[in-house]
Amino acid sequence: MAGALALAGCAKDSGNSGSSNNNASGNQTCATAPKPAAATASSSQSQAGEKVDASKLRVGFAYDVGGRGDASFNDAAAAGADKAKQDMGVQAVQESTATASESEDAKQQRLNQLATEGFNPIIAVGFAYAKSVEAVAPKFPNTKFAIIDDDSVKAPNVTPLVFAEEQGSFLAGVAAVYKSKTCHIGFVGGVNTPLIQKFEAGFLQGAKAASNKVQIEDEYLTPAGDISGFNDPGKGNVKANAEIAKGADVIYHAAGASGKGVFEAAKSSGKALAIGVDSDQYHQKTVENAKDVIMTSMIKRVDVAVYDYIKAVAKGDLSQLPKRFDLKVDGVGYSTSGGKVDDIKDVLEGYKQQIVNGAITVSDKPQK
Repeated sequence: MAGALALAGCAKDSGNSGSSNNNASGNQTCATAPKPAAATASSSQSQAGEKVDASKLRVGFAYDVGGRGDASFNDAAAAGADKAKQDMGVQAVQESTATASESEDAKQQRLNQLATEGFNPIIAVGFAYAKSVEAVAPKFPNTKFAIIDDDSVKAPNVTPLVFAEEQGSFLAGVAAVYKSKTCHIGFVGGVNTPLIQKFEAGFLQGAKAASNKVQIEDEYLTPAGDISGFNDPGKGNVKANAEIAKGADVIYHAAGASGKGVFEAAKSSGKALAIGVDSDQYHQKTVENAKDVIMTSMIKRVDVAVYDYIKAVAKGDLSQLPKRFDLKVDGVGYSTSGGKVDDIKDVLEGYKQQIVNGAITVSDKPQK
């Protein structure tokens, strides 16, 4: 309890600029909070899967801007579809992708077409589809719909697949503090929406929980309503370079395909590291030229949610799906590819367990 109170106290500090160097063990002057107690053998719950036959399903995907190949959010959903094909024998998958600045009518038409052609279930990838799902789903009461990142649609044939992005981002904030040599880090959000603010909120809280000295650059590419911020690597590069010029040496992005520009900025600087988002971006082909600066990724298991949803539909039982994919069910987490956080894994696992156990409550609203 004393440790939890100490952490909570540090989280309230706003932090000032500081300077420090870290070494291989992660012992460095930027992290001012005591290291959390070691995690027990299992601090999360995962579901062991039985064999399910989904070969009769015809699954429709409506991707957000960027689609399959965005090296982020959409690719994570696609990975869930690919695994469903491999493990459960799904034969028919139809994919359609939104274009930048498209109308609501275009989104509705995409969903209508999938449903009319007999695809069932239909998975809408992203909160931008909320209004369209709300309009289209009642027209096809025998078709099951799922929407990722939105729980506002209350139709009986619509299942929300939502995540605790703030919890995974908290761990990203801790990792950034432990790996920063300047005690100065940055966040680049794609579009300033309540969803991306959850990433921002967790990152800020995690960094401040680990250090009361850390300085944080915190910016977005576009305001709410302008979704181009998720598909503009050039703008991501400019924004990240500006944060690096101010002294930030670890930058976390939640910007979709724009994150490619963040990685390129970190690499070209020769002095910064970056944290990916949604998928383990260290292994993404579209950003492999910058993989050596990707120290970790905040993994949002969209792939797991998609896979579990398809599995539940095939079984005819949606009741076992979690209400929210959080740390407790491994719905969010962090990657270790590349080995750059191996030396602080005990720290990250300790904080993770405190979140799972309720000793730390992570806010989904940024506290600046």
